[in-house]
Formats: sequence, structure tokens, C-alpha cells
Amino acid sequence: MNRRLTLIGAAAALTLALSACGSDSSGSSGSSDDASALQQVQDSGVLTVGTEGTYRPFSFHEDGSGELTGYDVEVITAVAEKMGVEAEFQETQWDAIFAGLEAGRFDVIANQVSITDERREAYDFSEPYTVSSGVIVTRADNTDISSFADLDGKTTAQSLTSNWNELATESGANVEAVEGWAQSITLLEQGRVDATINDELTYLDYQKTNDNPGIKIAATTDENSESAVAVRKGSDDLVDAIDTALDELRADGTLAELSEKYFGADVSQ
Repeated sequence: MNRRLTLIGAAAALTLALSACGSDSSGSSGSSDDASALQQVQDSGVLTVGTEGTYRPFSFHEDGSGELTGYDVEVITAVAEKMGVEAEFQETQWDAIFAGLEAGRFDVIANQVSITDERREAYDFSEPYTVSSGVIVTRADNTDISSFADLDGKTTAQSLTSNWNELATESGANVEAVEGWAQSITLLEQGRVDATINDELTYLDYQKTNDNPGIKIAATTDENSESAVAVRKGSDDLVDAIDTALDELRADGTLAELSEKYFGADVSQ
């Protein structure tokens, strides 16, 4: 789930990082913003994580009111443990989540943030912990759409800030704005849109829970999408610490175990 972003400028993040550095009591002089980002986490003992809390199976509340859980939640919790700190979650709507990162409300985002060239210009990323493809979902009786080229002139339901919206637009589709997957499926079932593009993992999880015979995968992207932990630009030391933790979790089988738990397959590589 990628999104086209309206960015608050990097200057705000730089100002916040410098302020944090000024309050650092480590006594080091001339330390970089990278080191201060990691040092703040280590000093506080907390890795603050921005996540939606409404994006099953990645970040959600079981039965709508239970404890926050999900693939991304468990992965970043395990990462924090490897780093010797505690993960603390700030639930935020997707459309505001990058602004929250830039404003310093949290240290990282763990919410299936796909790595794109556009995002790399504004943020730093860990190594990927999810690899997946995009799919076109249509009604089961649809015979008009079997490729992305077939979306030309059709109507798709997409979140306007997602990379799937970008792909739909590039494919020539007319986009109906929605808040998320559930609304997309509702519009699709009602016949108000012809299709929706989303992550295959979202579709598989939905079908595992709902077993909806009224929809199907009509086409799959040729290229995979890679999702990673997003951090403020210039936080190299924090990224390195997260990457080290992810490498350890991959080596000890934790990422594969969590993948199997939520998707029935290893989606971590």
C-alpha cells in the first residue's frame, strides 16, 4: 500500500532533529542527526511507531476492540526487542501518517509502506520485510478485465494517496476515491466500480476470513512491491540498527514464522 504524498518539507524534520540533538546529554560534540535519532531511541528505551491500527492483517485490533496486533505490529515489536528497547504505538490515519513522522510524533512507520523512488527522496527505509505483488480485483462474473491495459476507461476504487491509485491512473482508469479496502469491496460488489487494485496479501487475508465467491483476482503485476520501515531522512544509524535486527529475525526464523502465521507463506523475502 503505497501512496502519493503531499510532503511537509524536510526542513521541519531537520529542525526537530537538531532540537533533539541539543537536548542530548551524551556530551558528544558535532554528532550527526543520524546518531541523535538512534541515541534518542536508546536513551528513552522506546521505539515509537506510527501505524494505522485499522489495516488487517498488518495492523489492526482483533474484533475491533482487542489488543493491537498484526504482521507489521509483531515484526516491529520483535525488531524493537532485538534493539533492546520497547515498541510503543501511535495509531494514525494513513493520510496523516507521514506528516506525523515528519513532525516527530513517532520515530518510524511500520504499516506496509512500499518503497518507491518518490518516497526515497523524502524518507529513509530499512531493508524490506514484506515482498508481494499487486492485483486487480473484479467481480467474479467480470470478463472485461484480464490485464492492466484493460483498465483504460474503467472505474477503479482507490485510496488517493496509495501507489495503487498511481498505478490505476497510469493504466488509464477513472479513480473513485475511497478510504480503504473495505469500502473498495463494497463499491465493487454494488457495481459502482469495475475493479480495485491492491496488495495480493490484503486480498488473500480478506478471502481467508470472508470466503467471498463474488470477487476474483483478474490480473497480477509483473513486478513485486517491497515494504519496509520508514524513518525520517538522515537517520542512517537508526536504519542500520533496524536492519541488523531484521537480519537477526530472518536468520533465526522469526520473520518466516510470522509470515506463515498471517499468510500461510513466507512473504519476508
